[in-house]
Amino acid sequence: METYYKPTSLESWISLRYRQKNIVTPDDLVEDKICFAYNIFLKRWAKPSHSIETGNFKMISIDTSIDYYKQREEFYHELCHILRHAGRQIMMPKAFRELQEWDANNFVKYAAIPLHMLRGFDFTDSNIISIMSDSFKVTPQLCEERLLKIKNNLYYKEAFNGKNSNVFT
Repeated sequence: METYYKPTSLESWISLRYRQKNIVTPDDLVEDKICFAYNIFLKRWAKPSHSIETGNFKMISIDTSIDYYKQREEFYHELCHILRHAGRQIMMPKAFRELQEWDANNFVKYAAIPLHMLRGFDFTDSNIISIMSDSFKVTPQLCEERLLKIKNNLYYKEAFNGKNSNVFT
């Protein structure tokens, strides 16, 4: 039975935007490079991570007091707020704020480990989590979550009479 993968719309959206900015390999996933590509000021200091957008000014502040791999994950979380969200969370209803946080947490998996950068990896390797963690410079936990998302989006062409389906096994 042949296996197929159907990317989510968010996954495709991120890969397209990265490729447009020439962010095509794990080595290109450098916070400074990404910020330069999107005209975002990056500040690193020992205070809680956050993002600010006021007019044309966009800034991501990353907490340097935490582990480097966690810093990178917080960077992608804040990048989501800059690229996909509008409004000040302090001023919005709780449900809308929670929706933005859910979206940012989901975004991290795809932005830190983009689909278009996964083609060269051997997912049958028993050390794939460690290999991905080293390559993308994120926690093994995030790699496990990303691989689970991939596994959950696999489907078998024959199971659906050769038709493209949104049903996954």
